[in-house]
Amino acid sequence: MTRRQTNQIDKQQLQTNFEHFFQQLQTQQTNPITLYLENLAPSGRRSIRSSLLAAADIIGFTGKLETLPWQLIEYQHVALVRNTLRQQHKAANTINLTLSALRGVMKACFNLKLISADQLLTINDIKPVRGQRLLSGRSLTNIEVQKLLRACKQDKSPMGKRDHALIALMLATGLRRSEVIALDIHDFNSKTGLLTVQAGKGNKQRQIYLNPDSRQVIRQWRNCRGNADGKLFNPISKAGHVINKSLTGQSVYDIIQHRAEQAQIGELRPHDLRRTFVTQLLEAGVDLNTTRQLAGHSDIQTTARYDLRDQKAQRRAIQLLFN
Repeated sequence: MTRRQTNQIDKQQLQTNFEHFFQQLQTQQTNPITLYLENLAPSGRRSIRSSLLAAADIIGFTGKLETLPWQLIEYQHVALVRNTLRQQHKAANTINLTLSALRGVMKACFNLKLISADQLLTINDIKPVRGQRLLSGRSLTNIEVQKLLRACKQDKSPMGKRDHALIALMLATGLRRSEVIALDIHDFNSKTGLLTVQAGKGNKQRQIYLNPDSRQVIRQWRNCRGNADGKLFNPISKAGHVINKSLTGQSVYDIIQHRAEQAQIGELRPHDLRRTFVTQLLEAGVDLNTTRQLAGHSDIQTTARYDLRDQKAQRRAIQLLFN
């Protein structure tokens, strides 16, 4: 084969690769599902996909989300999804999330000129479901908080220092699991006590001042961890060595479960620390809007739902009856 023939083959292959790439790009830009999901935070895509799959099943669509004819959906299909989920006794939040996901896909269809404005408007006329489901979980009492932190503090190993800092930080800031594992070592300013949360829900950044106790336990963990670049909280080997990579959401869950068991305070989940943070702020007289800002909530109604003061008052009242 001559050099000229080889060059011709290379050009043909390059042209084929380019055409394949252009076709893929064009498909992505004209697929409403892809367009819609790309505008969502990665952490929320899984639940949205699950909601859309449930909706597609009710409508009668089968196959992958990306191959379904979403442009054929009309008012009666979305109404069917809403009514079916209600008959299945799904929570209002679940139904409204599904309706919101469908509206998002249909808006993408409209932007891609796959449906008319009238079709989109009639679908958007379907109202969300009213109702409020009680939040699961609990808020810790002050005694339970002390027991939990003591269980970590009694462990003098690197793992104990890490767990102490992790739990103290979550109690002092109300950070979500995803926010905690995303923290970089440089996000904490030990001089000012200012913590910068880079990867909040919806990719919103916020800053929180830590109380002196929290600063101290984080400094102790950083002294143990070292100042190498990387995530603030890391896995630790069986030999007690810090592994310079991020914790996973599951590992945070396991850490809190383990320390709660040691403290003998019952079942505890990471989000319960967030509920405790919000409830304690409100008990201390902090107004609801300031609490919302500290918790990183967009909607003040969400913050109000985290308020578990009534539960704690009821628990104390019942305890008084038997004392």
